[in-house]
Amino acid sequence: MTPEDHARQSAETLAAVRRMEDALVAGENDMTRYFHADFLWRGNQGCGTKKGVAEFRHNWQLPLRAAFTDRTYVTEKFLADGDWAACFGHIEATHSGPFMGLAPTGKRIRIPYMDFWRVEDGRIADNPVSVDFASVLAQLGHDVFGGEGWEAYDRGEREPARPEA
Repeated sequence: MTPEDHARQSAETLAAVRRMEDALVAGENDMTRYFHADFLWRGNQGCGTKKGVAEFRHNWQLPLRAAFTDRTYVTEKFLADGDWAACFGHIEATHSGPFMGLAPTGKRIRIPYMDFWRVEDGRIADNPVSVDFASVLAQLGHDVFGGEGWEAYDRGEREPARPEA
């Protein structure tokens, strides 16, 4: 592939992803035109894996919308390389429904995420995702690390363990 072809493919990939993100932001319910029917959404621990548009909708999109309303999507940076695109950012939302066993708090929170997409024929075929649910739960008053998170090292509250020689 020539450098020009690679640049064109990268631009087309990014355009496909931005169309999908614009649809999510607008609250669009039918995502079939943005994803291959058999696409794979691969989340980190706590998020699960969704096979196809129907599973994505029923096991991710709808539960997220039920738990967090008044959503604002803040994408900080997009990157594209050939048939892959990525972004990082966060969702600002109100905790309005049950989430991970916690009753609604009405708190305004940030949901940090990183998204990667592989695009085929103008639609998303693969979507590895990392959503920082530990951060979300901490904002809702639940420390999943039980006070043992490594941020204590950053604050100088704990000394790192020294490996044996």
